[in-house]
Amino acid sequence: MEKVSIDELENAPRVADVQKHATDPLNLSDMALNYYELEPGDSFSGGLHTHMGQEEVFYVMEGTATFQTEDGNHEVGPDEVIRFAPGEYQEGRNEGDDRIRALALGAPQGMGETRAKVPCAECGADYHETEVSEDGVTLTCPDCGNVVEM
Repeated sequence: MEKVSIDELENAPRVADVQKHATDPLNLSDMALNYYELEPGDSFSGGLHTHMGQEEVFYVMEGTATFQTEDGNHEVGPDEVIRFAPGEYQEGRNEGDDRIRALALGAPQGMGETRAKVPCAECGADYHETEVSEDGVTLTCPDCGNVVEM
């Protein structure tokens, strides 16, 4: 058994005001677990994306998150849960005035290839392969190799 306090986890904000990773502190091996607090205008991920080898589940504890998908927008309110299959594009954001508190779960832990729904400026391909590091985000076009660093 492992136990952690969300309050004691290190905050590693990227596109959300609060982003805390519980995967390593809980010694998880088969799933990823992250805690988020989104201020108005914040996002869980920073853009429309998918993980080709991982399904994602978001549990909204407080506030209302708006998830953009290729089929439109879907609102998820307090005590509601939404699931995205591997390969399903989504971006969750706070379009309201109230803070959002939510948990994000991903399984299996390894995401496989991550794709961002950003058309290539060089060749027009539909997406870029995405790599997230401490230094930022790198997008690479699978068709022409164009690289965009953010």
